[in-house]
Formats: sequence, structure tokens, C-alpha cells
Amino acid sequence: MNTQRVWFAFFIVLALTLNFGFFVGEIDNPLHHHPIEFFCALVVSLIATVLKIGDRSHMGAVLLATSLVADFQLIAAAIVWGYASQVTGVVSPSVMASVVSLAGGAMLANLTSVVLLLAETIQLKR
Repeated sequence: MNTQRVWFAFFIVLALTLNFGFFVGEIDNPLHHHPIEFFCALVVSLIATVLKIGDRSHMGAVLLATSLVADFQLIAAAIVWGYASQVTGVVSPSVMASVVSLAGGAMLANLTSVVLLLAETIQLKR
């Protein structure tokens, strides 16, 4: 068993599950989307991206691209949420809907990563 691949898969799946946990709930209700869970999803997504940097295969490049998309979406959501809470002082339902929508895009990118990882794993068995 390759320990590096285990950690790699662990962080990819953890990024997806944390992002899904944040995404679930009423899209415009800030009480349904916890900032700590969002922060954890962002940090784990960044860790997963760093783990993907060393792979020089074609699949590694695609996995890195999907991870960068997820990071970009989560960072954009963090900026929107941070601006709304710190500058305007209130997170309105429309702002929360934007944050959750951006996190949904990141979740789709993470799901793509997991599907590609599963496809690569199945292909290695043959």
C-alpha cells in the first residue's frame, strides 16, 4: 500500500465531504451554514491541492486543475462572506446565497476530483 496515495485520497474525499456539509441547508439562511465548517473545507481543499502538485501525469494535471477550481471558488466565497460580515456588518440572505452558490461550485469540482480518482483506481486494477 502506498501511504502517499492514501493521504492523497483521504484529503480529496475529506474536501468533498466538508464542502457538502457546508452546502446542505437553506441557501439563504446564514444559520444553516457554519463559518468553522467553511473554514475547514477551505483549508482541507488547499491541503489537497498541495498534495496534487507533485504528480506529473496527465491525470495529475487534471486533478490539480479541478482542485484549483475548488480553491478559487472557496476563496471567492470567503472574500464575499468576509466583506459582507466585516465591512457592511450584516450577512444578508442574498450574500449568503452567493457564498453557498460559490461553495456549490467548489463541491462540484471536488466531486469531479473524486470521480477521476475512482476512475484512475479502477483502471489500475486491470
